[in-house]
Amino acid sequence: MRIERVERPLDVKEELLRFVFEVYQSTNGAYPALEWAEEKPSTDDFEGFKRVYEPFLEFRLGKEFDELYVLRDGEILGTVALVYDLSGKGVWWVPEEIRDEKTGLIEFFMTSPEVRGKGYGSVLLSFAIQRLKDLGKTPYVVTFPSLKAYSYYLVKGFEKVMDYKDFVVLKYTGRGEGALR
Repeated sequence: MRIERVERPLDVKEELLRFVFEVYQSTNGAYPALEWAEEKPSTDDFEGFKRVYEPFLEFRLGKEFDELYVLRDGEILGTVALVYDLSGKGVWWVPEEIRDEKTGLIEFFMTSPEVRGKGYGSVLLSFAIQRLKDLGKTPYVVTFPSLKAYSYYLVKGFEKVMDYKDFVVLKYTGRGEGALR
C-alpha cells in the first residue's frame, strides 16, 4: 500500500466517481453532502449520483486541487487533495480571513468503507498535514459541523477557528490527545 500523487487527476475521474459513490453509500448520503443538488440521488443510484457529482468532480480535479493523492493497494483506499494557491479560484466556502498565501486546505479527504477504523485515514491526514507544512502552509479544513469527520478532525489536532456560512473552519494546531505528529 502506498500514497501516490496523481499527476493527471482527470485521467482517474471514473475510478474516483466509483470510489466517492462507495463513500456516499456508506455514509447513507451524508458525504459528499451534495448541498447544491435540488434532489439528492438515492444511495443505490450510481447513474443519478454520477449526473449530479461528475461535473463538480471535473471542476475540482481540473481547476481547484493543486495536488491530489490516493492511497492504493490495487484499488483506491483513500484520497486527499491539497488546495494552497487560492488566487483566482472560486473557493466561496473559504472565508476571506484565511484566504492568503499561508493557507493550505485539506480537501477531498475520505477512506473506503472497507478500511475505516484501520488507521489509513490517519496516515493520509498526517501525510497531508506534513506536505502542507513542507510547503510553508498552515493546514486548514472547511467542513460541515454535522459530519462525523468534524469530530474526527478535532481528535486529530485541529481546532475550530470559526463558523462560516453552513461550514466550520478548523486549523491544525497539533494539540489534543489524538493529534498527528
